[in-house]
Amino acid sequence: MTSIEVELRGIGKRFPGVIANHDVDLHIAPGSVHALIGENGAGKSTLMKILYGVQSADDGTISVDGREVTFDSPTDAIEAGIGMVFQHFMLADNLSVLENIVLGAEKRHGIGDRARAEIEKISGRFGFGLSPDVLVEKLGVADRQRVEILKVLYRGAQLIILDEPTAVLVPQEVDALFANLRELVADGCSVLFISHKLDEVLQIADRITVMRRGTTVGTADPATATKRELAELMVGSELPSPDTSESTVTDQVVLELAGVTVRGDGGRAVLSDVSLAVHRGEVVGIAGVEGNGQSELVEVVMGLQRCSAGTITLSGEDITDLSTRQVRDRGVGFVPEDRHRHGLVLDYPLWENRILGHQTSAPSVRGPFINARGARADAQRIVEEFDVRTPGIDTTARALSGGNQQKFIVGREMSGDPILLIASHPTRGVDVGAQAAIWDHIRAARRQGLGVLLVSADLDELIGLSDRLEVVLRGRLTARFDPGEVTASDLGAAMTGGADA
Repeated sequence: MTSIEVELRGIGKRFPGVIANHDVDLHIAPGSVHALIGENGAGKSTLMKILYGVQSADDGTISVDGREVTFDSPTDAIEAGIGMVFQHFMLADNLSVLENIVLGAEKRHGIGDRARAEIEKISGRFGFGLSPDVLVEKLGVADRQRVEILKVLYRGAQLIILDEPTAVLVPQEVDALFANLRELVADGCSVLFISHKLDEVLQIADRITVMRRGTTVGTADPATATKRELAELMVGSELPSPDTSESTVTDQVVLELAGVTVRGDGGRAVLSDVSLAVHRGEVVGIAGVEGNGQSELVEVVMGLQRCSAGTITLSGEDITDLSTRQVRDRGVGFVPEDRHRHGLVLDYPLWENRILGHQTSAPSVRGPFINARGARADAQRIVEEFDVRTPGIDTTARALSGGNQQKFIVGREMSGDPILLIASHPTRGVDVGAQAAIWDHIRAARRQGLGVLLVSADLDELIGLSDRLEVVLRGRLTARFDPGEVTASDLGAAMTGGADA
C-alpha cells in the first residue's frame, strides 16, 4: 500500500455566532497512527468533516503529498485516499458483509467474484477474519467495526480516520483492533485516531495532537507524555477518576426485578429470568458486550418493552405493565444510550428539550398547560449547574457538542429529585471534563439516596462508580463482582464468556 502525507495548515471554520475552528495545524506522517484529542466542543468533529469533505473550510489549506487540494464532498476525499469510519456505524443489517462493502462502489470491482476476491484478500491481509456472505445483523460490534474499516480500504483509503473507535469495545476487542491497526500501519496505511481514552491513545499513537477551544494547542510524544499532562493540555485540569470510596447503600429497595424474561422477534428470549435489586444510595453497574440484553433490560424497566414473564417493582409498587410516562411520573430519570435518537429533539431549542419526557410535571406545566416561563427558567438552571457550554437556552440542541448535549440530558433527568436513575452509557463520547462533571453529579445524588442502574461500556467507569457489578451474557445475569476486587481484564473476560464466573 502506498503511504500518503496529509497536512492541514491554518484551518478556520465559522458558523453564525460560533468559531468552530481557528488556526488549526495538523500534520499526519505517512505510515503512522496520529491521535487527535480534545474536550467536546474543541473543534475535532468540525475539523474531521473538513478533512473528509463534508464541510468546507473558511480559511487555511489541506495538502496531500505536498499538493494543495480542495474537497467539495467525501467522494473527493476518498479519491485522494482519505476514508472515515464514524462513531455511529453506517451499515445495513439486512445486507451481507459483501453487499455493505460494495454498496456505492460497484464500479471498482463489480458486485460478483472480483469484489468477493478483493474483500477476502483485504480481510486476510490485515487479519480481519470476515466472511463476505454473513449478514451484518449476525455480527458483534467489533466485527461491524471491521466491516466499516474494510469498506474504506476497499475504496482505496490510505489514511483512515477513526472516530472514537473503542467506545463500545471491551478490553479484549480493543487489543484485537489495535493489532489490526498495527498491521495496517506496517503495510503503509496511516490512521488518524480520535479518542477520549488517554491510556489507549498513549498505547497506540506515534504522535498526539491536542485541541482546545477550536485550535491546536500542542503536540506530544506518547513515549514521554503522561495522561495527567494530556488532560491538562485538553481541559486545563487533572485527569478525573470515577472512584467512589464511601458506601451510601441503604436497606431500602427502590427497584426490584424478579424472574424478568423478554422475548424478541420469533419468540427468542433476549432476557431470561433476570432478578436483581437496586437500593437507595446504591449504584448497580451492568457490564456486557453490546447485544447481550442490557438494552432490553433498560427498556423493560422504562416500559419501552413488555415482560413475557416476571415482575418489576418500584419502591414496592408493581410497575410491570405501566407505560413509560407512568414510570417517569413515579420518579424515574432516564439517560438513554443514544442521545440523538432518544434523548433530544435536535432541532428544538434547549428550553423545549427541558420539557421532553417531563411534560406532565412542574416546572414544565402549570395545570393542563405548558409553562414556558418555568421550563425556560429551569433550562437556564441546568445550563448553569451542569456547566452546559451554550450561547443560550434558545440555541438548538443540534448546535451543541456531544458532551454538552449529554450534560444537559443528565441535568434534565436528575431534576425533580428522582428516586431512581436509569443511566445507559452516560459518558459515552464525552471528554474528560464533561465526564468528571457527570460522575460528580451521580456521586452527589447517590449520597442523597438516589438509586442508579448504570449500563456502560467503560469498564473503569463501571468499576469506579458502582457498589455492585452484574454481568449480562446472552440475556442472563451470569456473574456478580465486588468493584473493589475485580480488574477490567477479569470483567472483560466474564463479559465475553471467556472466564468461569
